[in-house]
Amino acid sequence: MTPPPASGGVTTRTARPEDYDAIIAVVDAWWGKPVTGLLNRLHLDHFHSTSLIAEDAGGELAGIVVGFLSPSRTDEAYIHFTGVAPAARRTGLARSLYEQFFACAHRNDRRVVEAIPSPQNSRSIAFHTAMGFECSEPVADYDGPGQDRVVFVRRL
Repeated sequence: MTPPPASGGVTTRTARPEDYDAIIAVVDAWWGKPVTGLLNRLHLDHFHSTSLIAEDAGGELAGIVVGFLSPSRTDEAYIHFTGVAPAARRTGLARSLYEQFFACAHRNDRRVVEAIPSPQNSRSIAFHTAMGFECSEPVADYDGPGQDRVVFVRRL
C-alpha cells in the first residue's frame, strides 16, 4: 500500500515492524491512560502492510492506524488500533488515515470495515459515527466478563 501525502506538513506511509517501539513510546500519553497492552508487536509484524504511519515534517509520529484484511471473513477489513498525537487532532489526519485504509480494503475486494471499541470511549464513538460507521448497542461481555464493546460497521 502506497499512501498519498497528507496535508499540513504530515506525510503518511505504510507501517513497518520496526515502528512498534516508537508507537508504544507515545500511545499512553496520546490516550491519557495505559493502552499499550492493546497493541502487541505481532500486530505490526504481521499486519504492517495494511497499517499506516503519519509523521510530521520533523519525522515525529503524528498518527497511526493498525488494521488488517480479515483472513477468515474475506469481505471484511478490521481497524484494530488508531491514535493521533494531541497536536495533530482536529486537523483531518484521522479522517485521512481512515480513508486511506478504506481505499486499501476496497482495492483488496473488502466491502466492510469493522472496529470494536469500548462503549465508554465516547471520542471513538463520535469519530466513527462521523465517518459513516453504523454503531451497535453495547455487546455485554464481548471480550470476556465485564468487557463490553460496541461494534462499528462501515460498508464500502
